[in-house]
Amino acid sequence: MSQVVLSAKNRQKAGSAESRRLRRGGRIPAVLYGRAGQAIVIDLDALEFTRRVKHISESTIVKIEIDGTSHDAFVKDTQRNIVDGNILHVDFYEVESGVALRAKVSIHLHGNPIGVREGGMLESPLHEIEVECLPKDLPERIDVDISELKVNQSLHVRDIPLGEGVKLISGPDQVVALVKFAKAEAVPAAAETEAAAAAPGAAPAAGAAPAAAGTTAAAPAAEKKG
Repeated sequence: MSQVVLSAKNRQKAGSAESRRLRRGGRIPAVLYGRAGQAIVIDLDALEFTRRVKHISESTIVKIEIDGTSHDAFVKDTQRNIVDGNILHVDFYEVESGVALRAKVSIHLHGNPIGVREGGMLESPLHEIEVECLPKDLPERIDVDISELKVNQSLHVRDIPLGEGVKLISGPDQVVALVKFAKAEAVPAAAETEAAAAAPGAAPAAGAAPAAAGTTAAAPAAEKKG
């Protein structure tokens, strides 16, 4: 995938009134934060940004052209209107060529595991890992084939192949995917006993003496003295 390039303009004014004016004109107010803490206020074409960044991830490096100057950066945050979903503001974080960075990369599982075909259930508790590398070596995502995963087998972070120059930061023992059989629901024995006792005409419990013929459960009343 070729690098996404966005055209931006320096903002001469800031504030909520200026942001509303930009949005009415089809622009998105944004800020580019540098590694040293400096910030550049910019604005972007709303249609271009929405179209070009639709399928990128948090670990995708985009190129921002600001008045003839290029900046490589991550899209760190986008604020949206909760009613119509339109983007209200964007925060970028600049990266420097030749300087190592840490980023979270999404994991994409593919393939139908052997264990699932045998009746097991697939669980995938982890969806991203943290790595450290140079910007040029940062993967947009990590594809993992789980076709050979059998029942009662697990895939851990340490099992994920990483590219050259990419260092793992996440814990290596974290489980990425596992296949296991579903546990059958067991009915407690006590519940079964109670259900049987409540049924009409239930048989007496084991070891209980049968009731004598012609007797009643109630004790005879005391004889009234004259």
